[in-house]
Amino acid sequence: MTASFEGGKNIALKCPPHQHDAMVRFYRDVLGLEPTGGPQGDAVGFKFGPNNLWIDKVPGMSQAELWLEIVTDDTADAARILSEAGVARCDEIEDLGEGFDGYWISAPASVVHLVNARQGAWE
Repeated sequence: MTASFEGGKNIALKCPPHQHDAMVRFYRDVLGLEPTGGPQGDAVGFKFGPNNLWIDKVPGMSQAELWLEIVTDDTADAARILSEAGVARCDEIEDLGEGFDGYWISAPASVVHLVNARQGAWE
């Protein structure tokens, strides 16, 4: 079986601390998006159509970055496919915790993607 890929429902907007509150106010107060539960640490979530948009406060960043989620039915085979295609793993950018079935990659143009097991995909 060969792993298949699909866009996940989570989008992370990683913001420097000096922009975080303004970004949250923009999505909450200006656009009026519905929150997705309470804050998760330094992340605030909103329903973004069929997706979840997470506004994460990340110390040490100088500008915002958009991170995307890819889900797959076989993370090990997906890792092989991505490696053979020359896609860089970048697991050191954020700890996913022990036992998490997924990892970080950097796609062309340095766009970070979480490759996540379809069954364990975050709501």
